Amino acid sequence: MPPLESILSPGLQYGLDHGNLTCWIICGLLLLLSVTSWAVILSKHFLLSRVQRANLSFLREYRESNHALELFQRREHHEYSPYYHIYHAACREMAWYLLGEDEPGDTFAARLQGAGRITPSQMGAVQNAMERSVAEAALRLEARMSWVATSLSGAPFLGLLGTVWGILDTFSQLATKNGALDLATLAPGVTTALVTTVLGLLVAIPSMICYNGIVSRIRGIVVRLDNFASELSAGLDRTFVDHRFSNEVLPSMSALGSPSMPAFSGSNASPLPSAMHAFHSRA
Repeated sequence: MPPLESILSPGLQYGLDHGNLTCWIICGLLLLLSVTSWAVILSKHFLLSRVQRANLSFLREYRESNHALELFQRREHHEYSPYYHIYHAACREMAWYLLGEDEPGDTFAARLQGAGRITPSQMGAVQNAMERSVAEAALRLEARMSWVATSLSGAPFLGLLGTVWGILDTFSQLATKNGALDLATLAPGVTTALVTTVLGLLVAIPSMICYNGIVSRIRGIVVRLDNFASELSAGLDRTFVDHRFSNEVLPSMSALGSPSMPAFSGSNASPLPSAMHAFHSRA
């Protein structure tokens, strides 16, 4: 492995060689942000890859099943698949309305054969359970991404703080010295001050690229979760929901009674003709 001096640029190496306490504190904070950001980025990358593989595996089994509740009856378990959690939440709610139990027992298949259908309003509760599961999956996928956002937005400002601080220190030291100022006198302080800005950008730019890539992958997964929930809802609706109209007859208009209109009497018996007569008289 080549030495660090051969990797760094000469200017960056010169600034680090002449670094002061403020420079090293800022560099330490930037290093902490970088390590935290990369830890979250790598963990999210492996998690999203595992989630996508688990989703494909569950979706293949679901579409090969004989009926919508078969995997629920067989108690299939896919821990890393949000599809599975959406499916399981919907099946638990559906089983509760169909059979009065939210977990498949030994007689689940036999009881399901004699079960009736649920109403559209009960199907709405099943859809609400799926929507809650989609929202919880999105929150789990987006967890800890705020650390990466903090790194990409905070690192440049932290580096700029170190640069401004270092330049102020440089000019304050020059003000106390006597004699002519030359480039050799200014170079160490200015170069050290600029090192923090360079390191801040080196932390922020990779974080920004990786953040945008991971957020795009998460959004794609959430959209597919919504699509799967819609597909599952349609399948359950066709199989288990009774959309027939009720036989209840609405009451007739005569049964409701005739509307009563207030009668005018006395001085209020003919307000409209008087007003019209006055209008025609003025005309």
